[in-house]
Amino acid sequence: MSVTKKDIADLLVDRIGVTHNQALSITNDFFDEIKKSLAQGESVKLSSFGNFIVREKSARPGRNPKTGEQVMISARKVVTFKAGPKLKKATQLGV
Repeated sequence: MSVTKKDIADLLVDRIGVTHNQALSITNDFFDEIKKSLAQGESVKLSSFGNFIVREKSARPGRNPKTGEQVMISARKVVTFKAGPKLKKATQLGV
């Protein structure tokens, strides 16, 4: 099962009684702030959930799997996620 922005907005409508448009706006603003922080190279820490961390990957040699040709994979930034202890425990228990 996937959780979409619409699912989160619907939950906000049910739990706190805002309109659907307000809930979508809140949800989009929340994810936009996370995206903006990560784009600036900052880590995002969500208490009881986990951390999103921007990491630098250096250039490295690789190969094209189709042709076997050697290529250079360029340096880049990637976002990694590290689950917090409460999230790890919840997933292990199946809650």
